[in-house]
Amino acid sequence: MKYYIISGETSGDNHASRVISQLKKLDSQAQFRGMGGDQSEAAGQELLIHQKEMAIMGFVEILLSLRKISKNLTLVKNDIKNWKPDIALLVDYPGFNFKIAKYAHQLDIPVHYYISPKVWAWKEGRIKRIKKYVDELYCILPFEKQYFTEKGVHHTYVGNPSKETVNEFLSTNQIQRGNKRIALLPGSRSQEISAALPIMLDALKHFNEYEFWVAQAPGFDTDYYHQFDPNLKLIQNDMYSLLASCDAAIVTSGTATLEAALMNVPQVICYKANFISYLIAKTVLKLEYVSLVNLILGKAVITELLQYDFNPEKIQTELSLLLDNETRKKEIFSDYKSLQNLLGDEKPSKMVADSVWKATN
Repeated sequence: MKYYIISGETSGDNHASRVISQLKKLDSQAQFRGMGGDQSEAAGQELLIHQKEMAIMGFVEILLSLRKISKNLTLVKNDIKNWKPDIALLVDYPGFNFKIAKYAHQLDIPVHYYISPKVWAWKEGRIKRIKKYVDELYCILPFEKQYFTEKGVHHTYVGNPSKETVNEFLSTNQIQRGNKRIALLPGSRSQEISAALPIMLDALKHFNEYEFWVAQAPGFDTDYYHQFDPNLKLIQNDMYSLLASCDAAIVTSGTATLEAALMNVPQVICYKANFISYLIAKTVLKLEYVSLVNLILGKAVITELLQYDFNPEKIQTELSLLLDNETRKKEIFSDYKSLQNLLGDEKPSKMVADSVWKATN
């Protein structure tokens, strides 16, 4: 069978690669093509476009990149038409993937969507497109089950892929605290890193007894990070090992916040966007929190320092609590345990692969 798979950023690439690996066990003749990253390519996907070409985040940044996005969208559509896949598996990345879902549907290609678009956060009208163009929707957050049921959307809760990957890591590795080490996770896109990393480094000047290590994102070389500090210690493609050895973490909002929580790492969440993008987000987003941890648990478990609150002084205050206040740490660990219970123990990569394989046979 021929599988066309599209993921647009690092976490999506990770989850897509795991589905590819599972599909190869089911289908010895499987062919994979589309857009993805290093992990999907290593798993066996032929990349038409590497996702680093499309790692764009923020309303203004997207507007400035419309020509490139349009060009790549046309490229993918033409490739789908010529390659004639048996099925399309779209992973997150809704701005791009909704357009592909519509096009594939018009060609009578079944569309499966893994990691449901966050229509509960903004642009709820997109539900109509899910109903019209998506044959199977796989959701990964517990509260999405009730949401999509109430909206009349056919869906399957497959569990959380971050929980799956963390559990696999912890089955063969141990968490070792007390190393006087802090993890910095400044994001996987250039605009995220350039906005966040200098502020993080400034805040850590007051923690001389600790060493800090930076999670190096795929697609960025050592020189890119060393422009911020030539002595930075970097960990490449091994974020879980980094988190397992750290006493606390400073994390930009995203999947990494959930992974840090599942690794039982006290953390402070930070994010700073382009000013205009921030104003637009404040207007359109229907969220009380931005981090997945707080969203899933429905309360402010982790401190979120956003926009103007993301400054060295506030990071220092929160980080000191995480490192030195035992009561604060016990509260966080208790909430992390509740989070793990809520997410369950499903195997999403296998469940999605089984469903996709069944749909093609």
